[in-house]
Amino acid sequence: MGNNAFKGGVSVRQESCYGRTAHTKCGLYLLASSLAAALVGGMCVVARWGGRVRMKAFLNIPRAILIRCVAVVTIGAAVLSDGAVTSVLAQTAAGQSLVEKTFPHSNKCKRCHERVYEEWETSPLAKSIHSPAFRASLDVYLNSAGGKDKTLCFRCHAPHVREFPDHAQLFVDQAKAGDPSLDGVACSQCHLIKHVDRAKHPPEPKYEIGGKTLYGPYQDFVQNLAHQSMELSLFQKSDLCLNCHQSVPSAVNLGKSNDLLGNWDQSRAIKSGKECQTCHMPQQVGESANGEKKRRIANHSFPGRIGKLRQEAAKLDVQTKVDGDKTTVMVKVQSLVPHNLPATHPAWAAVALNLDIKGKNLRTVFSDKRVYGRTYLDAQGQKTPFDFEAAKVVEDTVLKPEETREETFTFPTPKDTKTFDVEVALHYAPLNGPASFLQRVEAESSQGSQDPVFQPIEIVKRTENIPVGK
Repeated sequence: MGNNAFKGGVSVRQESCYGRTAHTKCGLYLLASSLAAALVGGMCVVARWGGRVRMKAFLNIPRAILIRCVAVVTIGAAVLSDGAVTSVLAQTAAGQSLVEKTFPHSNKCKRCHERVYEEWETSPLAKSIHSPAFRASLDVYLNSAGGKDKTLCFRCHAPHVREFPDHAQLFVDQAKAGDPSLDGVACSQCHLIKHVDRAKHPPEPKYEIGGKTLYGPYQDFVQNLAHQSMELSLFQKSDLCLNCHQSVPSAVNLGKSNDLLGNWDQSRAIKSGKECQTCHMPQQVGESANGEKKRRIANHSFPGRIGKLRQEAAKLDVQTKVDGDKTTVMVKVQSLVPHNLPATHPAWAAVALNLDIKGKNLRTVFSDKRVYGRTYLDAQGQKTPFDFEAAKVVEDTVLKPEETREETFTFPTPKDTKTFDVEVALHYAPLNGPASFLQRVEAESSQGSQDPVFQPIEIVKRTENIPVGK
């Protein structure tokens, strides 16, 4: 819930984000019961904020009267506390009911679309407001100078917040809860989009709400009583994805220097007719709704960084030249994707090329690496891993769409061995940032330091054995 603070020798658990006690309601009851015990015993509690609790003799008042007074205090505390808590809970429940009435929860969709739901449930989209890294980043953002706009992060992580700006605190509270009952990016957050305004930067989704029509890519949909269906060509175009994946709302001030995708629309893949959905929602044979006839439909696990699709993201060509005491390894890194690799949100996102040379007994005798990503400076000129703090991009080594880059490594030829191993691996780098932030993410995660965000994710790897005499 928060951190322990000690006031006058008494431990008070405080909610870390708001600085108030998390047991306010219970505290009123405990205060009243403590008063009762002290008064009945002929003593009273004298407390001072930040001071020590001490006891002294009370006025010579009959205990029966004191007990009645304490009873009144206790009942009054209970009424006031319950009233305040009930009011807050009622407002929260009403807000969530309004949101889910407009954007039905994915659990309702699951009843008829079980296959789609199960695929989506394994995807990064399903964890858009659930992940420890998002919760920790959200907290940093809300406590930053620009954190007054509580809707900012949710415009992508829970895009229906655009329709409920007055309920931004509900989204914040849900995300911070660690196990939100609100959806982030789920069924209705996409299938209620009727248009994407690309004239805006970032592009804006336009929702059609208030009716029972859901939009999708299929012409031969099955009539049902749950909702109306309408075919929309938007769902077969990249435009549908751009409102979240082209640029970051919190870093609009950086302009094109922080474009997430790069010149994707000029890539060979796009010119050949491919769209985002071609790779990230690949076609498969199955049923869209339970019991429906099998046909070609889109996969909803959204493969990319997670999933086998990443193994098709890049290609490595490795050449090793031994020249006496010096050895040179030349690596060609070819990006096979029609957008930047990586897309630099979060701002710490990076891809690393690691070289390891293993000599006798497979002992590592040389290591080096290249990192592909962006380096940001804040307004004070300090490096920051948060794009909402970024004022400038000072270094950009991101692999551009379909780019081939050559890297050269030189090192002493391993001795006392007839051969040595060259290992070259390209992988998504683990989470990076200030120690306090990393510790916060670790604390937020049920897996601690074993959370996947702290682990590298391999894209492609090459290994070869080289004779020293070659």
